[in-house]
Amino acid sequence: MQRQSPRDKQDLHGRTVVITRPAGTASALARRVRALGGVPLLLPGLALRGAADAAAARAGLRAALTAELIVFTSPAAVRYAAALSPLQTAATVLAVGQGTARALRRHGIAAPLAPRRQDSEGLLEHPALHALRGRRVALIGAPGGRGVLREQLAARGAQLHELHVYRRVPPRLDRRHVDALLPLPASSQVLLSSAEALHNLQQLLPPAAWTRLCAATAVVSSERLAVAARAAGFQRIATAASALSADLLAAAMPAH
Repeated sequence: MQRQSPRDKQDLHGRTVVITRPAGTASALARRVRALGGVPLLLPGLALRGAADAAAARAGLRAALTAELIVFTSPAAVRYAAALSPLQTAATVLAVGQGTARALRRHGIAAPLAPRRQDSEGLLEHPALHALRGRRVALIGAPGGRGVLREQLAARGAQLHELHVYRRVPPRLDRRHVDALLPLPASSQVLLSSAEALHNLQQLLPPAAWTRLCAATAVVSSERLAVAARAAGFQRIATAASALSADLLAAAMPAH
């Protein structure tokens, strides 16, 4: 492991970094922000919940694990699936991104396939998903989202089994979240990797707090999200290479 010099560790120079990851999932990223000399501010744009009917989801997962190919859409999909049943399968397993692939390896999937471009479109370019007519494919994730994988896998002729092992719901924001935003410096960075989280924050925050948030720089995980952030009111936007923490933080670093 490469050691960071003291100078490297202070690259954020005391800047506030607003983390919009789902409630309860941001602690590791907050530690990385502190290690880089930044000040993390937790502002969850989503909350995650297990499937409403755990027994049905468990039965569905056992069936999904017998498919020829299995696609996991997020690290949360892996985590909630593994809580239902061990992820033992002879299938070819694919992950939307490297974070999801790491989660799969932690839960016993030795060699998940993941694309270089870490989004749905990137995964659809993977050779393993090119010839699908008549093949049994399981798509494991949550309801909602853009639906690109669902539509394209079905269009390619897959016998698609879509399984929802968790749900994304709006977060519970309280006065503490709002009060932390009102003095937010304009030099702050807002890490965004979900259009749904962006929408929830825009809907839930009072106008004064939302305006203050939009005065900061949005650090987004894709060009698609950059368009959404600009439409929502952000004027300064930096686009990261992916939704991985390291890539988001690299994009948040001030220019030297």
